[in-house]
Amino acid sequence: MTIDKSWTTIRRRGSSNEFWNGLQHFLQMAKPFINDRGFIKRLCRRCLNNASHRLKDLKSHIFQNGFMFGYNQWIHHGEPTTANAGMTVAGPSGGIHEMDEMFDVLDDIISEDAVGGPSSNEQYDDLFAALRSELYPGVSSFSSLNFLVKLMHLKVLNKWTNKLFDELLKLLKLAFPKIDLVESHYEAKKLMMKMGLGYSSIHVCKNDCALFWKENSLKDTCPVCSESRWKLQSGKRSGKNVSHKVLRYFPVGPRLKQLFATSKTTKLIRWHSTGKSKDNDVMWHPVDGKSWQEFDKRHPQFASDVRNVRLGLAADGFNPFENMSLSYSMWPVVLTMYNLPPWICMKAEYLMLSLLIHGPYFPGKDMDIFLRPLIDELKELWVHGLDTRDAAYENGVFRMRVALLWTVNDFPTRSSLFGWSGQGYRACPTCNKDTPSMQVIGKTAYFGHRRFLPTNHHWRSNLQFDGRTDRKRPPRRFSTTAILEQLRRVKTGIPGKHPNYGGVKQKRGDDELNWRKKSIFYELPYWADIELKHNLDVMHIEKNVCNSLLGTLLADPHKSKDTDSARRDLAKLGIRHELHLFEDGNKLMKPATNYTFSEANRRKFCRFIRSVKFPDGFTSNMSKNVAQNDSRLLGLKSHDCHVIMQRLLPVGCRSLVSKNIWSTIVELCTFFKQLCASIVNVSDMVEAQIQLVLILCKLKRIFPPAFFDIMIHLVLHLPEEAILGGPVHMRWMYPFERYLKRLKDYVRNAAKPEGSIAEGYVVDEALTFCSRYFDDVEMRFNWPDRNDDGMHPTRQLSVFESQCKPLGKHSYVELDNNARDKAEFYILNNSPELEPYLKMQAPEVTIELLSLSSKTNMVVSSYPACIVNGVRFVTHDRDVRLRTQNSGVSVTGTGQQMFYGQLQEILEFSYLNGFSVVLFRYKWFKCDSKHMITENNITSIDINDEAYKDDHDIDLLQHNSSSNFTLFVDLDVIPIVQPVTNASRHVIDDSSFLNDADEVELFDEEDESLEEYTDEETDAENDIDTEEDDDDRSYHASDSY
Repeated sequence: MTIDKSWTTIRRRGSSNEFWNGLQHFLQMAKPFINDRGFIKRLCRRCLNNASHRLKDLKSHIFQNGFMFGYNQWIHHGEPTTANAGMTVAGPSGGIHEMDEMFDVLDDIISEDAVGGPSSNEQYDDLFAALRSELYPGVSSFSSLNFLVKLMHLKVLNKWTNKLFDELLKLLKLAFPKIDLVESHYEAKKLMMKMGLGYSSIHVCKNDCALFWKENSLKDTCPVCSESRWKLQSGKRSGKNVSHKVLRYFPVGPRLKQLFATSKTTKLIRWHSTGKSKDNDVMWHPVDGKSWQEFDKRHPQFASDVRNVRLGLAADGFNPFENMSLSYSMWPVVLTMYNLPPWICMKAEYLMLSLLIHGPYFPGKDMDIFLRPLIDELKELWVHGLDTRDAAYENGVFRMRVALLWTVNDFPTRSSLFGWSGQGYRACPTCNKDTPSMQVIGKTAYFGHRRFLPTNHHWRSNLQFDGRTDRKRPPRRFSTTAILEQLRRVKTGIPGKHPNYGGVKQKRGDDELNWRKKSIFYELPYWADIELKHNLDVMHIEKNVCNSLLGTLLADPHKSKDTDSARRDLAKLGIRHELHLFEDGNKLMKPATNYTFSEANRRKFCRFIRSVKFPDGFTSNMSKNVAQNDSRLLGLKSHDCHVIMQRLLPVGCRSLVSKNIWSTIVELCTFFKQLCASIVNVSDMVEAQIQLVLILCKLKRIFPPAFFDIMIHLVLHLPEEAILGGPVHMRWMYPFERYLKRLKDYVRNAAKPEGSIAEGYVVDEALTFCSRYFDDVEMRFNWPDRNDDGMHPTRQLSVFESQCKPLGKHSYVELDNNARDKAEFYILNNSPELEPYLKMQAPEVTIELLSLSSKTNMVVSSYPACIVNGVRFVTHDRDVRLRTQNSGVSVTGTGQQMFYGQLQEILEFSYLNGFSVVLFRYKWFKCDSKHMITENNITSIDINDEAYKDDHDIDLLQHNSSSNFTLFVDLDVIPIVQPVTNASRHVIDDSSFLNDADEVELFDEEDESLEEYTDEETDAENDIDTEEDDDDRSYHASDSY
């Protein structure tokens, strides 16, 4: 009797009676094949008859994953075997191979949709049709859908235009007439969007008063200001209803469910429970912070399931157009999942766009109006949760709950979200109404940091700070109850910007303090108890502090805090009489100060910045930020300020200001370097909190009161927030600012930028989900790094694993017998596997051993550069011609002694049977106490004496022993070095440098008058054009190093 198996290929399983009847008949046939333990082989597409299950659960398992394709003879479930019985791998159409990755993609998508019961999957009909279709007749390894997804991914990664994509499709159809592909990019995008999660368009009042959503969805006028919902022409509605503004909302729940739906990511979501620090003093993830731990104590039921999700929220505005002179501000709201490991948590592929607020203006105080859909969903996900399939467990459906941990924003946006105004006498949200501030000419200065000193500290009585003593207590820390009591007194304002309603300015009462509103986040049941609600953004704070320091030190007329008004403030306070303005005839004279550079020193500092050399990919080319007359720095980005504060300023201003000013600046820069480490110690932050008070008080004795704006004051609270929230690199705006660039790239239609971004995001989201399954082509998750050295073969002898990825044109070097014998001795001496042979206890002889025992060639290959373990190394001869520096090496010796050297040659020694060994030849400097001086964490090294000059100048390439350090030129063109981390584009300093590696300077005692030098050769790889002086001073400088 023939068995009807047509039901096994039905896609719409939930709405098909044929499928359910066929499944029931199959289960009856399979009952006799249950084993002694009550299990039977599973035959869904995921299990492939390789696992067993109880019969009572088999029904839901087949529905969830689908019947196994290719299982045509049910030999394990009751069908009699025949001579031709056997397994064949064939897809639903009989042509597409089961190994096509898109089967797994659609399986996970449909299985997630099926949670909660059977449902219709008609939306996937076109996807299944493309999956069943062969790309070309006879090509069963590639479905049309698979090829299209990979082609679209290449378009996104390489930023092809839509026009180029359309032309490529035409060319493919012309070259391969029978190819099964869509006709245009528009059709491809529509197909990809069916795998995406979509979004909702919500109309908004033109004055930002309300959303036309839920109870207002059917209204034609605003319930607050009565303005029309629709755009009018000549006072009448046009033929088609067009809303004034549209809010795009991307639901959070389905996107979180999608991360659990694939085994590629679901295990990563549990990392926070297994990967957290076991040392209470060490923090490398927010789970190690006090705020997370206190949240778990207050909500034990939520914390009991490690799969419950914790989110962070960031909002920022950006101009979507290339023409930055056009005033337009669009505001996306982005979420990140803190369950993930720190190395992927802040990557763009794991950030989720939740809201896209229409431009062209900043929402301001009406931000809560736009946050309403997100807050309502977050409340639902906290109270009721969402049924979610966990791909890590068989039939694992659990109730997922979600909590918002905190927000990450710059200071003005924080004021809009938090509700506490960042202006006026009480601008600090942490100090609240006890903010130390005073009025100076034209601004408010936050100048009272002596309040944070111990009550008996002698500086409290010193009159040199502001002409008076300070006996005030430190600002109080207000409890949750006290904050809620303050918010209770805040009047509820009318939303919107209508001139007769919400646009009317209202003066705050004294009892309202600096509160402008009660934030919508307080509607979340748990929000009031969170200790760290809104993070201070270290990125913008560091940038503002750097600009204030540089502007004042360089006497920049646009950024200096040392203005005429600042001098009048000193006279008003009766302090620092030597700096007061005075009249000389008809002129008002400003005395010179010790905290600004002279004109000659400004040029020295700017030439120093121009001559900086950092490893490849470490930072931008800051020589382009130096003004043409070497008088000031222009156009510094946030990351430029980050590098200047932590790497350059402590060295650059050393000989240009007095020692007490320099040491104070170094202490401040060292704190930022410590704060931005990837691993933070709680004890270090406690100590930093104490030291920061002293640093700010020292700055108060150096700079005028106008220097101390709110950004300088906020630095005082950064250690406290680090203790609460953990490492800074997961709580600052760098990853979100970079994510805005990705959103900006989605804009194709300048007339509708928000619509372009929304459509592009949904397509990119679908492609990102698919790319997790692709291993045979380069996708987002396997895209090689810039300095990727690839995979090296595993060898029995460790010396043969000394490999690298060579760069540049190689040359051949002929060695004499002495040099070759020396290299061979070094190689053999570093082969621990040879020890049994030396003791006459040799095992069998291998081909690698035979090759090693033979002599190397007299001629070896020499390379100008190579990549080892993700780090680029360049020989010094080539390095002097580049604007980057990758020839410095540092090695930690016994007793944690650091050794610094210079890479001279990269040599590859060839052996029989294709084996080779790569050696580095170094030039080492003496690093003993006689040749090293340490001051303020900066170590100076005398480079006149070379260490190990006659021996040990060749070293085996080790993947874990050498690292780059930075070479640049000091104010007098003295070579300087600093240890740096793996030289990729980064904003995070490795914690190892904070513990035992100081900034290192090299100096030459015999030559202190070297001029600045530049390069002659143009490096095509870095696209930097340089010039060379006529004399030989460039050679002298590099040779002294």
